[in-house]
Amino acid sequence: MATLILVRHGRSTANTAGLLAGWTPGVTLDEHGAAQAAALPGRLAAVPLAAAVTSPLERCGETLAPLLAARPGLALHTDERIGECHYGDWSGRKLSELSGEPLMRIVQQHPSAAAFPGGESMRAMQARAVDAVRDWNARIEEEHGADAVYLMCSHGDIIKSLVADALGMHLDLFQRIHVDPCSVTAIRYTPTRPFLLRLGDTGDFSSFAPRDNASPDAAAAGDDTEAGGEAVVGGGAGAV
Repeated sequence: MATLILVRHGRSTANTAGLLAGWTPGVTLDEHGAAQAAALPGRLAAVPLAAAVTSPLERCGETLAPLLAARPGLALHTDERIGECHYGDWSGRKLSELSGEPLMRIVQQHPSAAAFPGGESMRAMQARAVDAVRDWNARIEEEHGADAVYLMCSHGDIIKSLVADALGMHLDLFQRIHVDPCSVTAIRYTPTRPFLLRLGDTGDFSSFAPRDNASPDAAAAGDDTEAGGEAVVGGGAGAV
């Protein structure tokens, strides 16, 4: 079966502002995110891609634009099922404010029971994303053969939930997974099981260095939440 390359969109204006973007319109890549996107074609130069599939949200389209320019023959498809989680009433709010919501404890520790007010449950988010991958695996294999490689550009929580599914992990453990902006995750699917080949690969190890979590920049990016042992809902801004 096909090999799937999952790319999280580049760093966005919402990431650096410490906002939970969700489906809020007008969220684009910031300057650093645009540079990440510009580097993506070189990082994937050795990989023959049969097709690209993207979330309909603008930040994903901007992330793939340089890759599509470098590969004018690459077919691009849009699939709403790999769009960001519908955070409902939480969309557009500051992560620092949301950390005090009682629901955040459920999101962190028991996400399979979490449903966002006015939005969707995390179980529904994972189910639609997994269904999308299963459908695209079958389509890509039928059209391009069992050794084909294709790419999906999506969002932090979506990619984490797909990795959890590939590893046979319960959704309640998916907050232990982290993927930085514009990181590459690769999963090879076979008839009997998936194999995780790469996880959150950026080629940059600066994020392992100690961070000044007291700084305004770190707080805006949501790094203070991650440092406290909790996952940044939506994925965080990565290393600055």
